[in-house]
Amino acid sequence: MIAWIKQLVITFGASFLWLVCLIYFTQGFRSFVWTAVSYQLKDKLKLSPSASQFVTSISFFPWSIKPVYGIISDCIPVNGRKRVPYLVIATLLSLFSWAILGSQESTRNSQHQLMIFLLLQNLGSAMADVVIDAMIAEAARREKAKYAGDLQSISWMTMALGGICGNLFGGYALTNLQMGNIFLLFSFLPTIQLLSCGFVTESPISSLNFTEFPSFNASEIYSGSGPDEERSSNEAPKPGSLVRKRSHKISKKKYLESIKDQMPEKEGSLPLKWFWSLKMAGYTLFEAFRQPIILRPMGWFFLSQVTIPNLSTVKFYYQTEVLNLEPSFLGTSRVIGWMGLMFGTFIYNRFLKKIKLRKLLTLSHVILSLTTLLDIALVSRLNVGFDISDEAMVLFGSALSDAIHQFKVMPFLILSGYLCPPGIEGTLFALFMSISNFGSTISSFFGAGLASVLNISSGSFNNLSFGIGIQVICTYIPIVFLFLIPKDATGMTT
Repeated sequence: MIAWIKQLVITFGASFLWLVCLIYFTQGFRSFVWTAVSYQLKDKLKLSPSASQFVTSISFFPWSIKPVYGIISDCIPVNGRKRVPYLVIATLLSLFSWAILGSQESTRNSQHQLMIFLLLQNLGSAMADVVIDAMIAEAARREKAKYAGDLQSISWMTMALGGICGNLFGGYALTNLQMGNIFLLFSFLPTIQLLSCGFVTESPISSLNFTEFPSFNASEIYSGSGPDEERSSNEAPKPGSLVRKRSHKISKKKYLESIKDQMPEKEGSLPLKWFWSLKMAGYTLFEAFRQPIILRPMGWFFLSQVTIPNLSTVKFYYQTEVLNLEPSFLGTSRVIGWMGLMFGTFIYNRFLKKIKLRKLLTLSHVILSLTTLLDIALVSRLNVGFDISDEAMVLFGSALSDAIHQFKVMPFLILSGYLCPPGIEGTLFALFMSISNFGSTISSFFGAGLASVLNISSGSFNNLSFGIGIQVICTYIPIVFLFLIPKDATGMTT
């Protein structure tokens, strides 16, 4: 382990590796402060479950437009640099938001002001996530591509560590610290992140020519091949590969070349160069995404999110008001959830990745519906009759649902990487994740609306079991649309 980390330090540099680990640890540790946000909305602002979920959904919207940050950083350098300046901007957004919320009690006690600063904080976090992903891809390509997987591994490890620490300390902090001090304490991490940016060097781009931003190779999008994937004329295309008619491919290439021809010369105005670069990036991304082999699976993953109303905030209110579960215990349950997620990842990679995706996704949704029934048993107090404690139900349900959910997420991540055309992997993958995040946001809106229609509010949970029953039924809806997933697709990327 030590030798592995030492090799990464030698290859990529200590400052860069430290920054990667710090940003991903911070992303995981966000649970420390968002636990406090949940109690702020419930106990201080006295919001109903539906209103609280609405505020949270709006706050997380910046995660649904991640490709925008990637395209802007690709196409509009700041002082000749495309990554570190945007990382500094993202860190400042996060730092100032938490610092203001921590120091100004009137701000965090106002629903609208709190929502605005949470929105700005998520904008900074989402932008930092996109920029560091791009820096990892560039570093792996520039140094040694074989270490790309190692960088991803250490990123996930540090984020998981951050998630575990954040949930463990979050419950303790709520019991022993003032709300403002929790926000200020968390702002210490963005402060370190901001200082760390000063130690990472980034070479300025040599010129402002069009071809330098973005570095997309549009012709590869339609042929399905790239510099590392050459195909002979006698070799049959792989299932799911993006093969277009030659005439159509040439017409697309001519169109893109015409855009390049209209690109202003080197002495042209800088804003005009940025405009044409953004136009080229947007068109290339659009043309890649509109291909059926990409659009149809992503459409399914979006539908699988929006068709299931999210009632997590309502359940949080029920757990704290009716079951009287302590913040420290809820933090522990989320730690169990993280462990379940990691266990699900192991099980998938070890036993399930060769299974057809349609079969695996069907199985996942069936089991998810069964785990949701545990919530109905908890709300209906059926567990009491079997002498099963509420704590055991919450812990077991959290671990099991997160593990099963990973069976659905892992194929999504692998399929996304498999379908990405060479040259725009980072931006298109960010688009895939944004679609998933946007689907989750809409799901939260539906959950808030369902809670409102059923008159579920703080102190009134009579219809909660009925709402969860609707959630169980909706879990089966995505199975109807599995025809959008390639029939022979599996979790193997070969």
